[in-house]
Amino acid sequence: ARVLGVSPDEVDAIAKFDDKFDLGFTLLADPDHEVADAYGAWTEKSMYGKKYMGVQRSTFIIDPDGRIARVFPKVQPKKHDDLVLGALSELAA
Repeated sequence: ARVLGVSPDEVDAIAKFDDKFDLGFTLLADPDHEVADAYGAWTEKSMYGKKYMGVQRSTFIIDPDGRIARVFPKVQPKKHDDLVLGALSELAA
């Protein structure tokens, strides 16, 4: 499996983030939100009663044929890797 991340940030901001946290996977820039929008991850959010558009942190597992095999919406980062690894194992079986 190959892990790719998509961020609404610009390339230079992503590079600094990766340098700081050593992600271990490729993080792609999507400053115009085209990819996030295509996957339904660019959504209306709300904070302190104010609505705005932003990324809904999500994980998509794409099968070898390029189809979406699994979707994990509204991801909570802690222990999310275990869920994804389990799904990958199931799909490989």
